[in-house]
Amino acid sequence: MGRSIELSATEIRKKIGHPIIDGDGHVVETPIVLLDYVKQIAGSEVAARYEKMGPWFRKREFKEIFWGMPSGPNSIDRATAMLPQLYAERLEEAGIDFGIVYSTVILPLMHQRVDELRQVGHRALNTMLADMFRGVSHKLTPSAGIPMFTPEEALDELEYVVQELGFKAATFGTEIRVPPKKVSEVSEELGDYIIDIFPVALDAQRNYDPVWQKCLDLKIPVASHTGARGTLGYRSSPSNYVFNHLGGFAEAGNYFCRCLFLGGVTRRFPGLNFSFLEGGVGWASQLYNDLVEHWEKRNVNFLCENLDPSRLDLELLGDMAEKYGGGLLTPEKVKAQPKGSRMGGVISDLEIDEFKACEISSVEEIKDLFAVPFYFGCEADDRLNAVAFDKRLNHFDVELKAMFGSDIGHWDVPDMTKCVPDAYQMVENGLMSEDNFRDFMLTNPAEFFTRQNPEFFKGTALEGYKI
Repeated sequence: MGRSIELSATEIRKKIGHPIIDGDGHVVETPIVLLDYVKQIAGSEVAARYEKMGPWFRKREFKEIFWGMPSGPNSIDRATAMLPQLYAERLEEAGIDFGIVYSTVILPLMHQRVDELRQVGHRALNTMLADMFRGVSHKLTPSAGIPMFTPEEALDELEYVVQELGFKAATFGTEIRVPPKKVSEVSEELGDYIIDIFPVALDAQRNYDPVWQKCLDLKIPVASHTGARGTLGYRSSPSNYVFNHLGGFAEAGNYFCRCLFLGGVTRRFPGLNFSFLEGGVGWASQLYNDLVEHWEKRNVNFLCENLDPSRLDLELLGDMAEKYGGGLLTPEKVKAQPKGSRMGGVISDLEIDEFKACEISSVEEIKDLFAVPFYFGCEADDRLNAVAFDKRLNHFDVELKAMFGSDIGHWDVPDMTKCVPDAYQMVENGLMSEDNFRDFMLTNPAEFFTRQNPEFFKGTALEGYKI
């Protein structure tokens, strides 16, 4: 659908009268420059191994991204994503006052299995980003990469990037993709073909609570930017990248979000914000409402009252079988059924309260445990952005915290100056109010950081502006 009103980004910015924050732009790193930083940090031998390291995904062929960066008539946007000085200079043209910029290299690097290469890669990348963006901090801030294969490596890098390099934002690995232990024991080679996914919250192999606490201590909210393509047969087409990409960030965000919520992280660490980037907010609305509806029918009190297999009235079932079973199911067969979770037995070794970590005593608490700490990065032309602000769709009249994330620097932004007009189309078409648009473009991306760090915008173009 085309824009109903042909306003430029700068005209829209002037019309709305408030700043615009881009919650998810991208820097496109130059591999040869990054390799120089790897060399400085770990030496030539490690740099040579780093240069040759393979991809994170298994060797089963699937079509990965190709032609993924601006080119041709829009080569200026490619240069913009590579050069922070140019990026900062062009923000006004794009109608944007301030931008948080995420790494492109981090997307595969967070899954690198070789400990030394993963850790050195993150340290080199973060050092390079700090140098690249040092002169433009009034307009742009980069997000550091935090490896999460172990809590110890996460804590080490988190402390370094904040205390030594001065980062105010960080992107965290959300899952560990490695071969199942039994596969590795049989053959290391098989481990290149078979992976398992281990989360860093619910059912995690290690305790990541010290990482979440360190984030609170250092005033760093947790941003996630994990993609799901290639991890399952559902997204492993060898011939079609679009097939593999569709919904991939939403699926990965949904997985991490469920792990955090049902793992009780938002209960144990109130005040800690989490964002799920580039997947939109449609999936989040469905998940939020689904959690409410599951709790209503799966909370421990409801289970014990209505679903306890030991309370099944076998006499009633026998009577009904005799009357309506047509000789196929008889009272004798009802009584002969093996006792278990369906037919009058009790499975005593299972934890039946699957919301236990959330410590929920009433369904309304889900609103605060989900809608308060979670933020959802949305691209400008995603029509479902409006879902976040339609209270009629969400239990307890909740608005979800959708925030503008341009994705400038990648293939899905043909022209960085069109992102703000694409987003404003929601207002023009009556899908968002001006107040919704302000929340989407300013309040939510700002509060993702300032709710934890009130001084996030100190020294920037937005210092002193009341969000």
